Amino acid sequence: MSLQLDLLRHGETTGGSGFRGSLDDALTDLGQTQMQQAVADFGGWDLVVSSPLQRCQVFAEQLAAARGLPLRIEADLRELHFGDWEGRNAAEILFEDEHALGQFWTNPYGYTPPAGEPVREFANRVLGAVARLSEELDGQRVLVVTHGGVMRLLLARARGLPEAQLLQVEVPHASLLGVRCVAGELSEVAPCRLS
Repeated sequence: MSLQLDLLRHGETTGGSGFRGSLDDALTDLGQTQMQQAVADFGGWDLVVSSPLQRCQVFAEQLAAARGLPLRIEADLRELHFGDWEGRNAAEILFEDEHALGQFWTNPYGYTPPAGEPVREFANRVLGAVARLSEELDGQRVLVVTHGGVMRLLLARARGLPEAQLLQVEVPHASLLGVRCVAGELSEVAPCRLS
């Protein structure tokens, strides 16, 4: 079984920077443009899969309609829920609890933000979604419109990084990166360019 996933992170949102997680922010005009530019030279997809959060889903709906592609909403590809840190930026949290933020940055699998989703549960949720997609869509190319955390997780796995390095994976807004899933193993590949 083989499945290519081109992973597109949403663009800039109205909520600004910080831990947005489960907050349902819209894209800014710039965010919309960032995403359009990111996919302009890419394609060859059989399907578009999106997180249900509007910063992903609205663009995914527009792109799928414009390119005549089916669209699937996959709830398990939503962002990590940051609990009490939702809507706050790192500077605010650092001021209040430097130790907690440091623990999360250096050991994301071992430290969970207060009332947040444990990273291990998040990883199981995301990897379970990828496994289902791989089984159902063998041999296909899929554009996944999702979040920085989802992309970090999949890229860290594809690169064979230890768990402690998860948050060191750089994924700017509107990044387009590819992974291939073969028999449950992930490897990093180039996204599908238009011919």
